[in-house]
Amino acid sequence: MQILLAIMMAMYVLSTAPRAAVSAERVTEVLNTDSETVLPGNGAGGLVRPARPEGLRFENVVFAYPGAETPVLDSITFHAAPGTTTAVIGSTGSGKSTIVSLVPRLLEVSSGSISLDGRDIAGVPLGALREQLGVVPQESWLFRGTIAENLRISLPSATDSQLWHALETAQAADFVNELPQGLETMLSQGGAGLSGGQRQRLCIARAILRPASVYLFDDSFSALDTVTEAKLRAALEPELRGATIIIVAQRVNTVVSADQILLIDEGRLVARGTHDELLGSSETYREIVASQLETEEAA
Repeated sequence: MQILLAIMMAMYVLSTAPRAAVSAERVTEVLNTDSETVLPGNGAGGLVRPARPEGLRFENVVFAYPGAETPVLDSITFHAAPGTTTAVIGSTGSGKSTIVSLVPRLLEVSSGSISLDGRDIAGVPLGALREQLGVVPQESWLFRGTIAENLRISLPSATDSQLWHALETAQAADFVNELPQGLETMLSQGGAGLSGGQRQRLCIARAILRPASVYLFDDSFSALDTVTEAKLRAALEPELRGATIIIVAQRVNTVVSADQILLIDEGRLVARGTHDELLGSSETYREIVASQLETEEAA
């Protein structure tokens, strides 16, 4: 029996060895592959804030995935000045989130340029670039740990009073205060157990905790009711005064007060202006407004 078991174990090892070897080769290939992005470095230095910030500027930006027949974004040009809010709206799959992903260089532009305060971000170290950004991604992700630990990801030196101030601004202080352990309440991976709106508000609090020159909100208000969203936007206005704000949204009531609205359709910037200007000049924008009004009336 001992000899038989040893032979069976040896046969098992011999049968799995080729599969393990192939897997090891694939992993090694990935580890040895050079990055397609040539970075100027990952240090925190290298981006000096100018005396007069110029904001964020897209110049004929084109983005396409390798091998794709058509680009995701084509000839996108706009300027988001400091102290203003730029809203991006359009149908699903039009390229709105891609615009936000290009700013922190999660994706690299295929052609054209993106500049922050007059400097092309392609020449800025990632650490220095991302220090200037506050990002709330489309998927509200929280990590296993306390609420305080999740918030301090953006600013490790933040005091409890700073955390509560960020929570109050994000309209999250009430429900956090009702939790048995408050800031020390443990969260599971992904924030399971919290509603979508609660997760979004915690992610917004985490982003605004650290001062930044550009704030990117990628459909970050979609799970909030209309009243909470209005309170949140009213609270954010004085807190983020002087910063450049980019908001990607599906709902018109989220973008109606923006300084400029960018209407994206199939990767192209088809209209730009304020809410009132687009109502008068863009048929596509009027259709979006009308469809949402019909949905609200039906509800």
